[in-house]
Amino acid sequence: MTVEGKIIEKFDAQAINESFKKREFVLEYAENPQYPEFLKFELIQSNCEQLDEIESGDEVVVHFNLKGRKWTDPKGEVKYFNKLQAWRLDKKSSSMNDGTSSEQEWTKNDSSEDDDLPF
Repeated sequence: MTVEGKIIEKFDAQAINESFKKREFVLEYAENPQYPEFLKFELIQSNCEQLDEIESGDEVVVHFNLKGRKWTDPKGEVKYFNKLQAWRLDKKSSSMNDGTSSEQEWTKNDSSEDDDLPF
């Protein structure tokens, strides 16, 4: 699954135990700009380092897995937990941010007057 949005907050990595670490971040997802959603994701293990290259305010594409778990507490009540586990973060390029597609850029750069093609 993927989602695009703006990084709102980054948290420090947490060592859960000697062999497991995670790092969380919040993404502002605005399918409807009037009502943005704030989604909390986690990165685990070596994927935590991907967040080092990204700043708050950066526009990104988040590739993630939706995880769910069932747990029965000591009282016998069943509880369900969900998490969004990111596995790749891609910074959106500035040309994507300003509304200019790569095709539009190619057309602008290719429309030179000194073209020597006969057609």
